[in-house]
Amino acid sequence: MRRLLQRLFGGRIAALMGKEFSQIRRDRRLAISLILPPTLQLLLFGFALNATVDNLRFGVADFDQSPESRDLIAAMTQSGAFHMAGAFRSSDGLGDGISRGKLDAGMVIPAGFARDLHRGEQSHVQVLLNAMNANTAAIAQGYTEGVLSNWNQTALRSGQLHARFTQLAAAPQDQRGTVALHPAFLFNPGLVSTWFIVTGTFGVLLTLNGSLVASAAMVKERENGTVEQLLMTPANTGEIIVAKIAPLFVLLCGMVLFATALIKIVFQIPFRGNIMMVLAGAALCVLCGIAIGTFLATFTRSARQAQLMSFFVNPPLSSFSGALTPVEAMPHWMQPLTLINPIRHFGVITRSALLKGSGIDILWPNILALMAITAVLLTLSVWRFRKQLG
Repeated sequence: MRRLLQRLFGGRIAALMGKEFSQIRRDRRLAISLILPPTLQLLLFGFALNATVDNLRFGVADFDQSPESRDLIAAMTQSGAFHMAGAFRSSDGLGDGISRGKLDAGMVIPAGFARDLHRGEQSHVQVLLNAMNANTAAIAQGYTEGVLSNWNQTALRSGQLHARFTQLAAAPQDQRGTVALHPAFLFNPGLVSTWFIVTGTFGVLLTLNGSLVASAAMVKERENGTVEQLLMTPANTGEIIVAKIAPLFVLLCGMVLFATALIKIVFQIPFRGNIMMVLAGAALCVLCGIAIGTFLATFTRSARQAQLMSFFVNPPLSSFSGALTPVEAMPHWMQPLTLINPIRHFGVITRSALLKGSGIDILWPNILALMAITAVLLTLSVWRFRKQLG
């Protein structure tokens, strides 16, 4: 064994291996790509891909305004699962807050809540849950039931109530002294989990495919030497850039139409809003992807380098978008970073327009943000491409 090891790692082989290590050490790009990207991605993915659901934005419409109702609201917000995001005078206002994305859940406490409890009569509490993400809605329902059960036990031990407070989704009409909890799952009554995943990954696929196709086309043309030939033609740089981007944009827009048909036919996702708004957002996402790919290609010299650089950029871009896990599940310091991610804004537009039926009056901030990000990325890619042609 000793002789075998000496034969394998001694003499000429050891010298050749030492030469390779020296070459890797001199190549700073390779050394950095072996250490920095995996370290950053492991740290960031550990924070971003977090399935924990807490600090849900909670709203209340309290029509009773009694000590018991205020005590119940305090128990909900002190649990750590919810934090108070607003009090509303009507259930319609509470539902509108959930529709606009300002709330994740809400509770409607009817008038006579405390009176019915003290009389031993049945009272009803309704919980409204944003069910676009079925997993989050189911977890929020479990949190609500746990808080109500604990509140009931505390109230009974203190002797404040003589009624039994339990979660009874379908309590008999003749049952007295109980509070029936009626959850309402908005926008996704069947809690279909694929609706959230598909509408989120739609933007991921558009942006990443646009990036990969654009970078591959740019690098291949450079390797073939056709960039120098373009400089010999009478066309100016602006015409060359438009001629490079336009065909890719048209082809990827065809993919948008095909993907939209799959979403409707295969996954049965309802189209409650304006489909043209979704298609316009998809076109902007495609332009973002092309701009990212063109920008990355100007820093690389080969297809292999372009793939390595895209691997460093594209996974964080998809992870920090809220496509697979809710943005609210990320740490608070990380959530503002998602505002510069085009996939995050397109996901909001797609989910709100298709599932909620939201219009331009609600989605205009996301549309403007997506347009601004697209303009910045296109400007950077065009600037780098012009510099390369120069």
